[in-house]
Amino acid sequence: MLARWQFWMTTVVALLVALTAGYSMMLFSQNRNTQAELARRAQYVQQSIQLEGLYREMIKALADLSVRNQDKALTDLLGSQGITVSATADSPTQATAAPADARKAAK
Repeated sequence: MLARWQFWMTTVVALLVALTAGYSMMLFSQNRNTQAELARRAQYVQQSIQLEGLYREMIKALADLSVRNQDKALTDLLGSQGITVSATADSPTQATAAPADARKAAK
């Protein structure tokens, strides 16, 4: 039989082991949740990168439209999103359109 002090020592060690196991399970659960959140964020970043070209073309088209039609409301809308539109926006459009026409002529 165990002496009284041996019984209490064993009981305390068992409680410490149980607390450690519980803490380990809690950390495991939090780690899984954090990994799932990071995976969702990584997926969002990957999808955003794929759409970047489309977004850039949309902004360019809106800027060209606002300059061509002198649409103050559209210029203000773009400005509220941090996009500056000026009257010289036509020259980059023509510069980028020229290589596309040259590529078509090369085919």
